[in-house]
Amino acid sequence: MGFDQPGEACQRVLVAEDDAMFRKILHNWLHSWGYQVTIAEDGAKAWEILQGDSAPQLLILDWMMPEPNGVELCRLIRERNSSPYQYIVLLTAKDDKQDLIRGLAAGADDYLTKPFDKNELNARLRTGRRILTLQDEQIKNREKLQFQATHDSLTGIWNRRAILEARVADCTASAARAAFLLRRASRCFRKARTGIAMSAATVIPIPAKLVSGRNRRPNAPTAIAATPNASTNRRTPAKRLALRSEIGMLGTHCKSTTVAESSSTRLSEPKANIAGL
Repeated sequence: MGFDQPGEACQRVLVAEDDAMFRKILHNWLHSWGYQVTIAEDGAKAWEILQGDSAPQLLILDWMMPEPNGVELCRLIRERNSSPYQYIVLLTAKDDKQDLIRGLAAGADDYLTKPFDKNELNARLRTGRRILTLQDEQIKNREKLQFQATHDSLTGIWNRRAILEARVADCTASAARAAFLLRRASRCFRKARTGIAMSAATVIPIPAKLVSGRNRRPNAPTAIAATPNASTNRRTPAKRLALRSEIGMLGTHCKSTTVAESSSTRLSEPKANIAGL
């Protein structure tokens, strides 16, 4: 593709002009030069057209038009940083040098002061077409290099690097999806658990006696009150000591009795053996 034979995208021109007469003149000029012309009556309409997928790459914007004006529209286009690049020619009746600086600083590529010559506009548009054509060639070369880097030159299928990169991308996406589902399930579980607890507390209220730790009827007599002289039945330290002494004496007596019985059994065994002889 040569510089004098631009691509199809370079043949489409957007004209944003609020003056109906001047808009008609520009349309006739551009149509006679072989351009496909799209007309916008104000900045808002032009911005809406530029949001489309097949927006023109050559833009002719009038400075003094309803909001947004030409300079503001230039800033919006450059802030968007879209690709492919769009070549902007700013038209205005202002001829001050500071206005020229403002227009170019806002993002305009070229600047024309009204009234201007027909051939001058045509020459400036051809300059813009050469720049856009060069950009199209760079984009195609980049895509070609990317294809060569990710495909086998003999078979034309993906090479090892492209397959690994694709698998890594798939794994990363799957991990992100799993993490999202896990967080979502955790939130649902917490909400369900909170709802169940609130329902249980509403349907089956917890009795105050369970909260206080007492599980008896308010009017029921206590164990101590039901037993007369309960205070006398409590074991004092002296009583506990006497009880331990009695238990110790009983254990000694049982042990002595067991030893005596064992001795008598051992003495009787030899007599029985002698009688057998």
